[in-house]
Amino acid sequence: MGEMFTFFGLISENHDFLFLSHMILSALIAVVLAKVAMSNLQLVPKGTQNLMEAYVNGVLEMGTDVMGKAHARKYVALVATIGLFVFIANFIGIIPGFEAPSADLNMTLTLALSVFVYYNYVGIKTHGIVKYFAHFTGPVWWLAWLMFPVEIVSHFSRIISLSFRLFGNIKGDDMFLAVILMLVPWVMPLIPFGLLTFGAFLQAFIFMMLTYVYLAGAIVVEEH
Repeated sequence: MGEMFTFFGLISENHDFLFLSHMILSALIAVVLAKVAMSNLQLVPKGTQNLMEAYVNGVLEMGTDVMGKAHARKYVALVATIGLFVFIANFIGIIPGFEAPSADLNMTLTLALSVFVYYNYVGIKTHGIVKYFAHFTGPVWWLAWLMFPVEIVSHFSRIISLSFRLFGNIKGDDMFLAVILMLVPWVMPLIPFGLLTFGAFLQAFIFMMLTYVYLAGAIVVEEH
């Protein structure tokens, strides 16, 4: 939203600069939160440690429901890091003077490509390239010529699904908030702020859930 005031806009109004500065800020906030939570670990957690432990446990429970506890524990660090970063990148756009870097397709597409490459790498590493791609052919051998290209297209469509879902929702939220701030800048935004905060959390949750689902699909290749 180039027409809205941003603190980084005082330095430069270049779109790429604003996007990169807000993305780096989101990453730094995530790192600082993790560092603070781990700076003084206690047996009975409190403060930031308690919050982060509850978050990680929640992500682990989510993964356990999708792929079992053993696999979920293996990938909980990856999924929790992605979720924390995405949530901060979503939420920061709600704060006046900042923009949500996740409202830029460059960020969401990069995240989607990273997840796509990684879960395919994990699948190939776990089962071998032949067995991994063999499950793309489906359960019936004589339909392999049809199922294989369908599966390939389906997997590549996940990149679009992950990136455009996050981008579209956060971009829409930003535009909605901009209109509200222009029309009624004092009292009414309090309600949208609450809704947009929930939306920021929901989109991060969906991104984490889909990451777990794609990892599970790559690891748990059924024998046909």
